[in-house]
Amino acid sequence: MLDEIIQELRKNLKKAVVKNRAEGLLFSGGLDSAILAYLCPGIKTITVTLNSLGEDLKYARFLARSCRLKHYHRLVTVEEAIDAIPEVIKILKSFDPAIPNDIPVYFGLKFAKDLGIKTVMTGDGSDELFAGYSYMQGIPDLGGYIRRISSSMYFSSNILGDFFNIKIKQPYIDKEFIKFCLNKVPFDFKLKKINGKFTGKWILRKAFEGRLPDDIIWQDKRPLEYGSGATKLREIITAKVDEDEFKKARQIYPVKFINKEHFYYYKIYTKEVGEIPSPLPGEMPCPGCGAGLKKGGCHCRICGWAKKL
Repeated sequence: MLDEIIQELRKNLKKAVVKNRAEGLLFSGGLDSAILAYLCPGIKTITVTLNSLGEDLKYARFLARSCRLKHYHRLVTVEEAIDAIPEVIKILKSFDPAIPNDIPVYFGLKFAKDLGIKTVMTGDGSDELFAGYSYMQGIPDLGGYIRRISSSMYFSSNILGDFFNIKIKQPYIDKEFIKFCLNKVPFDFKLKKINGKFTGKWILRKAFEGRLPDDIIWQDKRPLEYGSGATKLREIITAKVDEDEFKKARQIYPVKFINKEHFYYYKIYTKEVGEIPSPLPGEMPCPGCGAGLKKGGCHCRICGWAKKL
């Protein structure tokens, strides 16, 4: 049974990749983008790092040498990253604390545009479909949860791609591939406990074991902000916010700020975007900021509020 599922997984993902061909690939060197690079010989790969921070570059360069990939590296300075935050917030119309995750995508797509690349592939959706996030380990009905989120997946890369007039290609969220993953891949093959440790995306790793180096296949999940080094921004931004100002903000504004960084992004949002939009008919107010949220929604795109599972 396992061998059959692995063969079907490879076949269906290859089919999704062919259907979603692109000139470039946002390349962290992580499992998801590594598999796409393996399936797309000749694709131009782009890795973004903040100064020399983060592990992505090490894995990306290792894989680029192993697979003989055309590899580009965009080194972003701290100053560039800080200066880009207002534009990223304006584009996304969001002050979600996940902004540091969006910074590498912004610069990666901007660099792709400079290279004349008009279509870019991303690994979006793999973590959602194959239980790659650590928080999924504690969800009782993981299968039901994955089914729910799979029907409404959308990523910041789509919005940023529109801004740069770049078509974003996402093989992992191809409709037919999602259907295959939900109906043909057992959920206990996605998140597997081995030697007392949970391993997300287990079946995806097994499917390409032997085709990619073990250091790539069995590496731990690195959130984009950590792998790129963009997490350093959180420390810098937090230091920019005065403690007394933050305390007053929590009393004055109708937003549940998570921390100083969240407040920093909100101030930029009000300047670049304006007021938080009110709920539309049929929507419920977000518990975090009051913006419109679809009934049953578990994440607010404006403030980043997320329902506790």
